[in-house]
Amino acid sequence: MVLFFAAIIAGLVVLVWSADRFVNGAVSTARNFGMSPMLIGLTIVAFGTSAPEMIVSGTAALSDVSNLAVGNAIGSNIANIGLVLGITALVSPIPLKAIVLKREFPILVITSLLVAILFLDYHLGYLDGIVMIVLLAASMFFLTRNNLDAPEILEEIDEIPSESTAKAITELVISLALLLGSSKLLVWGASGVASDLGVSELIIGLTIVAIGTSLPELAASVASALKGHHDIALGNIVGSNLFNLLAVLPIPALLNPVTLGEEVLLRDYSVMLALTIALAAFGYIMQKKGRLGRRVGISLLTAYFGYMFLLYQSLSL
Repeated sequence: MVLFFAAIIAGLVVLVWSADRFVNGAVSTARNFGMSPMLIGLTIVAFGTSAPEMIVSGTAALSDVSNLAVGNAIGSNIANIGLVLGITALVSPIPLKAIVLKREFPILVITSLLVAILFLDYHLGYLDGIVMIVLLAASMFFLTRNNLDAPEILEEIDEIPSESTAKAITELVISLALLLGSSKLLVWGASGVASDLGVSELIIGLTIVAIGTSLPELAASVASALKGHHDIALGNIVGSNLFNLLAVLPIPALLNPVTLGEEVLLRDYSVMLALTIALAAFGYIMQKKGRLGRRVGISLLTAYFGYMFLLYQSLSL
């Protein structure tokens, strides 16, 4: 058991670090080959922030534990809203941007409802994966139609230092190898813990793995809030959740189709959908104030820990 937990911790640490280096190496390489900063931000950085979830899901699916991959995607979305945004709002109120209310919230809510329909047959298969990939392409199209109104993307790119092509490619290759190795270690440890504790891989994916892969968002959001640069925290979380639904969930669907238990839709996805709708509702209600305050943060955290208690209760049934 101790060895499995050590594998999880080591896997998460290396996974988070290598994902950051992967983004840096990929951005520098793209820069050196003449790709525009806006295109880099909308592709490499956007996918890079979800790299831990994507790599872990792929590894889990190939290791025949697709339920862990599904739990990772859904659990990460729940953690992003309840835990990450909840703590960030407690540290400092989160500004509401008009573009998030008018464009990103509707796309996330509609997408979440459409994916819920795919879950109704309790099976995640090839057709579901293809539909989600199509939805991802459509969502990216709508989100990037007016991408010139997103200066925060350019600012994020500017913060990444330039590197020579040779160094950037070396960093890219090494970090990708570490991503793959650490995800394999993480999945092995998570599967071992699930087996020793007698719980499902789904529960481990919803809790330990989901929280672990959401640590970059939590660290970045809290650090930005403390520095007073937290105005893009909400947009980042919305984008991350969208990628988890449409880029992470298709991975187990396409690599290793899985039959889902009723609890995935009735408990886990329902909580995720409820939190998504609640967050959007808070945004529209608070738009006159222009921010999500500490009361919203407390509400989100309460909902998150309530969900954790619900999972704990399910273990004793």
